[in-house]
Amino acid sequence: MANSVDIITLGCSKNLVDTEQLMRLLETNGYTVNHDPEQSNARIVIINTCAFIGDAKEESIEMILNFARKRKQHKIDKLFVMGCLSQRYFDELKQEIPEVDKFYGKFDFRSIVSDLQVASTVSAIETENILPFERIITTPRHYAYLKISEGCNRTCSFCAIPLITGKYKSRSIEEIEQEVAWLVQQGVKEFQVIAQDLSFYGLDIYKKLSLADLLARISDIRGVEWLRLHYAYPANFPYDILPLMRERSNICAYLDIALQHISDKMLKLMRRNISSRETCQLLEKIRQEVPNIHLRTTLMVGHPQETQQDFEELKNFVKNMRFERMGAFAYSHEEGTYAYKHYQDDVPENVKQQRLNELMSIQEQISTEINAEKIGKTFRVIIDREDTGFYIGRTEFDSPEVDNEVLIEKKNKKLIVGNFYQVLITGAEAFDLYGEIGN
Repeated sequence: MANSVDIITLGCSKNLVDTEQLMRLLETNGYTVNHDPEQSNARIVIINTCAFIGDAKEESIEMILNFARKRKQHKIDKLFVMGCLSQRYFDELKQEIPEVDKFYGKFDFRSIVSDLQVASTVSAIETENILPFERIITTPRHYAYLKISEGCNRTCSFCAIPLITGKYKSRSIEEIEQEVAWLVQQGVKEFQVIAQDLSFYGLDIYKKLSLADLLARISDIRGVEWLRLHYAYPANFPYDILPLMRERSNICAYLDIALQHISDKMLKLMRRNISSRETCQLLEKIRQEVPNIHLRTTLMVGHPQETQQDFEELKNFVKNMRFERMGAFAYSHEEGTYAYKHYQDDVPENVKQQRLNELMSIQEQISTEINAEKIGKTFRVIIDREDTGFYIGRTEFDSPEVDNEVLIEKKNKKLIVGNFYQVLITGAEAFDLYGEIGN
């Protein structure tokens, strides 16, 4: 057990990629690594933290304190903390929770391995031949997250991410190509392309928006079945990706584009650098260029100075735009942000929650209607897992963990997890589809 490590990952898929890379380094150096174990039994624990909004910070702190108690009781030998929370609050955490052996930020976590080796009897194994992007896939092996950049150059009023991750830093197309080819060799067929801001990709290193160039190159790699795009920014949108999405069958007709609001007043207060009219024109252009595209967006309620009139405008926008996928969250007053410095957090918490519930209720009805339209149609579905009585998969319009799933009754049919099948949709609910394999 002395050479066993438990890693707990909190927060977004970008954090997960960091964890997977650390796991690869640890395993190469002789450690047995468990990811998100239901019950931690290892003597060494690493927590990868999140600090996006208040709830995420609270979850991370509670997790650290839980294991700090175990460290104090000698139930574990080593406790390390990495990720966004420790990047942002390094000095405070170090002072407040001395039971943690060492804190690491967002970008220096690889040194955990060498720090462990100093105090360990484990013999160091040659690691020079490990490529920087190599990792242990913790998702079902047929899909993986592909992080193409770090950081963010936007100045949205409410967001602490740029304070944590710094300026935008694109990875080179060549390195990303290498990673995709390597992941295909590991059995990955589906790639969730992720960044804090896909729209900005390449501007820092190529001096032009380069997402289309990247997608063209990696969609040409043999074995890439699906590419799905997450977290585009609406201002300065890279329109040249649209014909590529339309023409290439392995680039999913799916786009995750966070809009946050539609009221001109709120967009200005949020420092989003786009107007209501421009937002609607953008969405119209996307839907014209890529027929049958499924749009996912994220909206915010309760930002400072949001009135009931602003919220009504947002509700009408959701009703009229009919997003295929939508999430929403309540504003969190994050220290250090523009909003924290310049605005009062003047929308009561109960009003924020009421608006959030109302918005999601509208979306649930829209989702129910859109899903019902799929009944009787056949879709290509990838199988994610097997459950009691069902195989569970997704269409190209659905990202893992956040979107709809397709439930296929077993009915004496043997399906293979990770394979694609043509599935006839026979039933629908708000966030699930039911289907069957043709004879």
